[in-house]
Amino acid sequence: MKLNHSQKKKVSLFIPCTVDLVLPAIGESTAALVRHLGCTPVYHREQTCCGLMAFNSGFRQQARRLARHFIEVFENDEVIVSPSGSCVAMVKQRYPELFEDQPDWQRRALALAPRVFELSQFIVDHLGIRDLGGACNAKVAFHESCSTLNALGIGPQPKALISAVRGASLVYFKGADVCCGFGGTFSNAFPDISTALVTQKVNAYIESQADLLVMCDPGCLLNIQGFLHRRHPERRALHLAEFLAESIREESKT
Repeated sequence: MKLNHSQKKKVSLFIPCTVDLVLPAIGESTAALVRHLGCTPVYHREQTCCGLMAFNSGFRQQARRLARHFIEVFENDEVIVSPSGSCVAMVKQRYPELFEDQPDWQRRALALAPRVFELSQFIVDHLGIRDLGGACNAKVAFHESCSTLNALGIGPQPKALISAVRGASLVYFKGADVCCGFGGTFSNAFPDISTALVTQKVNAYIESQADLLVMCDPGCLLNIQGFLHRRHPERRALHLAEFLAESIREESKT
């Protein structure tokens, strides 16, 4: 089933570095969902890092350079959608801060910010769609990524999309809103603390008896999937885009 609510709206895809280099299936799934929604995905090949890692590491000049490039690439697009809440928060909230002493660039950053959406936010809040027509016979736990939840206030949207999938049940997940230990550069700077946090997160997921752990941030997924691969290879974790795309493919088989 393809939805047609959006009347072939062009949607510019903002694909984060982690997705482009390490987790391409998330980008492919995001593009598939945009098409399923009746929109036309547009990808600017000249896009690059949004500057989040540089900003978090204190390299503000480098972050500014990347932010200026991002603005130049995307500022003429009507809608920009990304499968990463942390990267979206960087663009929407940190870019205006970076250019406080450069009024023209700050104006351009502020003009761009309202048109940048995290994927589930775009589907639920912007398009007003909660049911994508998928099917998945599984108990699903949802990890609340820090930036997605705390910086953007996104939590109900992905859970609404999961709950609407036929056969899926959203299960209680103890500590769902607790950090998984990734935190961008944090996991490199403080590996012992990061490992303790991801161990706690995975144990809570296993205790929930869910079949699958879903989340909205690629960084969290990279961290949790890596831990699962080493310690619990039989357990699955997926990005929301992958989960929804899989469920739509499963529904098409019936």
